[in-house]
Amino acid sequence: MDLSGENNIPTNPKVRKFGVEIRPNPNARRVVSSINKNLVSLHPYPRVVNKRAIPSGDSLKNEVIHRPITRKYAAQIATANQPKKQPDSSSSFTVWEDIPFPSNDEQQHVPMSLELEEQPEATMADEKDNNMEIEMEDIFDETILDIDGPDAKNPLAVSEYVTDLYSHYKRIEKTVSSDYLSIQSDISENMRSILIDWLIEVHHKFDLREETLFLIINVIDRFLSKESVMKKNLQLVGLVAMLLACKYEEVSIPVVDDLIFISDKAYTRKDILQMEKLMLNKLQFNMSVPTAYVFIKRFLKAAESDKKLEFMSLYLTELSLVNYKMLKFSPSFLAAAAIYTAQCTLYGVKQWNKTCEWYSSYSEDQLLECSKLIVGFHQNASTGKLTGVYRKYSMSRFGYAAKSEPALFLLMDE
Repeated sequence: MDLSGENNIPTNPKVRKFGVEIRPNPNARRVVSSINKNLVSLHPYPRVVNKRAIPSGDSLKNEVIHRPITRKYAAQIATANQPKKQPDSSSSFTVWEDIPFPSNDEQQHVPMSLELEEQPEATMADEKDNNMEIEMEDIFDETILDIDGPDAKNPLAVSEYVTDLYSHYKRIEKTVSSDYLSIQSDISENMRSILIDWLIEVHHKFDLREETLFLIINVIDRFLSKESVMKKNLQLVGLVAMLLACKYEEVSIPVVDDLIFISDKAYTRKDILQMEKLMLNKLQFNMSVPTAYVFIKRFLKAAESDKKLEFMSLYLTELSLVNYKMLKFSPSFLAAAAIYTAQCTLYGVKQWNKTCEWYSSYSEDQLLECSKLIVGFHQNASTGKLTGVYRKYSMSRFGYAAKSEPALFLLMDE
């Protein structure tokens, strides 16, 4: 539609005639001409012609204005012929342009280089997103901490060869047969659990070291796996195991008379000394064995633990020591599973970082089976007759660890 003719000028008196109010400005035309020359020199690409009516007195002259083809301008060309509504306000003034769309013969294909000219911003945005993803991965990429570095100046930490020590412990640690009670004709699993639960309370009353308790239970299991014992002598085995462990670990040890007293005089001094000789010979005087406590101290250091996590880990480990079925797990594995379960219990989420995995050599997937069993023991710790561990860790001395809710979400993860 050509609006430059007189017949096509709207007859509405409220609409002003095109060119009546506007007068030509020669200076403006020269400025537009110079701009067009610059545009032509900067863009040596095919152009389309846009004929805009420029008034000059009573007559209209056509001046050719060159514009480069861009995606935005192509969209304008596509929508140019759509009808537009004039505003209702009489004070507004609208200039209508008729931009002819080129015919099929006049259409030219836009060079590929011209198409790519409009893409740098999107490309840069994509590259920025990719770089951001890489940077975020670097941020959340876990690093393995050197847990022995801070102790380099502490001679008691033996940081120079502590790694070799624990590698040696892993090589020599032994798992007591989980079916050794099959050779015992007069002792059952429940009897063993009752004995160990009672010894945990005795150990607490005597205020002995934690490593002593773990060695007591190790000595009992190793001896019972080698020697058949009558039911009436099972408590005697426990008392002598405590005596031997105290001689190995403690500075001040209970005397034989103390053992006779706590057994309610069920055994004589002669009985205790004879059993001590028998047990040492059966164990070949080997008391230097890595127990779960040895690995707990190391793995807690890798977990950057506090007292709360330490008490919870010991609580869950001692619950496991009472149960005969946990003998199938090696001491280092039990220690790692107890710490992993303690972290889940305290923090409410699965937590086993790269540092813990590196120093324990166990992954989270490997620990899940054992961890689920420990959660079951935690869930039932306050019920039944074997509540010695629960009562011990319900005290303020151990941070009320037994009062914590078990990590039941681990049981639902199948």
